[in-house]
Amino acid sequence: MGCYDCCMKCLGGVPYCSLVATLLCFSGIALFCGCGHQALTETERLIETYFARNLQDYITLAYLIQYFQYVIYGLASFFFLYCIVLLAEGFYTTSAAKQTFGEFRSTLCGRCLSSTFILITYLLAVVWLLVFAFSALPVYFFYNMDATCHTITVLTETPASINQLCIDARQYGLLPWNALPGKACGMTLSTVCKTREFRVTYDLYIAAFAGAGITLLALLTYMVSTTYNFAVLRYLGRKGIGTRC
Repeated sequence: MGCYDCCMKCLGGVPYCSLVATLLCFSGIALFCGCGHQALTETERLIETYFARNLQDYITLAYLIQYFQYVIYGLASFFFLYCIVLLAEGFYTTSAAKQTFGEFRSTLCGRCLSSTFILITYLLAVVWLLVFAFSALPVYFFYNMDATCHTITVLTETPASINQLCIDARQYGLLPWNALPGKACGMTLSTVCKTREFRVTYDLYIAAFAGAGITLLALLTYMVSTTYNFAVLRYLGRKGIGTRC
């Protein structure tokens, strides 16, 4: 076998679909976890500075933010390992890998693995769809805040109308109803929107939302890949090409 044939055989054994999904998953999780973690820190700072004067008013939010940050650490570790496992499974079920393991002697084991990964990936995709929807909530909050600030800028010549434009953090469940002031109105709100913290936090939440979407796309790609692998192995099993694990 020449060098060219050897290279073609190696390239033919690369699971490109799983490889693309792995790259998407790594980039999506990096965006979601990195930007999400920093956005939560900046959110706590904004709430503490502009929406709550008493520590007791936002102590629950601070604990929740800390809890979610620990969850982010776990998510990053889990998805890193799971993507590596799925990529290895993709290599395992390619034709080159099967030939290496000895003419499909492990077809039954491969089918069991593929069906297991299909189920796990499907459940993860459903759960991550909820995470994707949940990550849109802070983007919605900051979008409303930015839109209100834009309205204030337009109505600068009518101060009476400006003071009636507010963003109430209590309405979004970020603070208890007895928190003071709990909201920012008029020029105070406009000042908040012009701060670096607001812009950075808004951009970070958008990036985290995009990262969640990329991760969801990666999981769907994995589902296509593992389903195809399972179909191939099942077809080979029906043809009687090795049934022992």
